[in-house]
Amino acid sequence: MNAFDLPGRFWRGNLHTHSNLSDGALSPSDTVDYYRSAGYDFVAVTDHFRAVYGFPLTDTRAYRTPEFTTLLGAELHGSRQSFSSDWHIVAVGLPLGFPPADRGETGPLLARRARRAGAFIGMAHPAASLLTLADAESLDAAHAMEVYNAVSAGEERGDSWHLFDAMQSRGHRLSAYAADDAHFQPQDPPGCAAWVQVRARSLEPTQLVAALKGGHYYSSTGPELHDVTVTGDQVTVRCSPASRILVTGGVPGKQILAGDRLSEGTLPVKMFQDTYFRVTVVDAAGGRAWSNPTWLR
Repeated sequence: MNAFDLPGRFWRGNLHTHSNLSDGALSPSDTVDYYRSAGYDFVAVTDHFRAVYGFPLTDTRAYRTPEFTTLLGAELHGSRQSFSSDWHIVAVGLPLGFPPADRGETGPLLARRARRAGAFIGMAHPAASLLTLADAESLDAAHAMEVYNAVSAGEERGDSWHLFDAMQSRGHRLSAYAADDAHFQPQDPPGCAAWVQVRARSLEPTQLVAALKGGHYYSSTGPELHDVTVTGDQVTVRCSPASRILVTGGVPGKQILAGDRLSEGTLPVKMFQDTYFRVTVVDAAGGRAWSNPTWLR
């Protein structure tokens, strides 16, 4: 999953966004314009795929340009998980005409059907949905977990890293993404608060979706990761100016460097030698960037 070794470049995008075709405030075209104007390279408008909204799979293809693209997707809602009446599942790369959920179709079954249709599948805001480990393990079609959700952060449930690490430690090799979950409603935080940087040769949508499925990306709320390289039992991280560089992973504990405007650091990873590690970079403003996991066994 080391995106930094691959050809191409990083493309900035948001994987979880809503328009007024479901419960968002902006039209699809205004939603796309918002991200384009903010310097993003792509966005996925993932409206709630519910009967009350007419099961929208929002078609944003008309807003694509050579410099900016869109990915088609939706937030799917199969019946239920432990503490809620339904699931929240991000599916990016769905084909137009994807059939609505059948009555009683569970979240795991719906996710499998979306994956078979070609979509990248993410567990949306696990902390906000109170997903249990058993819930997460049942969603066996997932490629990734939404480990940071900017809207849920306003409810003190934005961070799902604990569940992610528990899943990894049980052998589920997921990738991890951050997202706005932007609705642009007055009570919500502004958009562009959390995003992914996807490594691909071009902005062609199928290449971006393939890179997401492969875990060829990192996530951020501010800092940039320039490189993560493992040499022997050490990892070297290069990044935008940071106050901390951390390595955590499949065992309790951490390795950490702290300083002023760190742009590079080397840390031992021997404590993770039978599991995996991931990198977190924290900048002076509290923004974070997260790598996907690197497995050492």
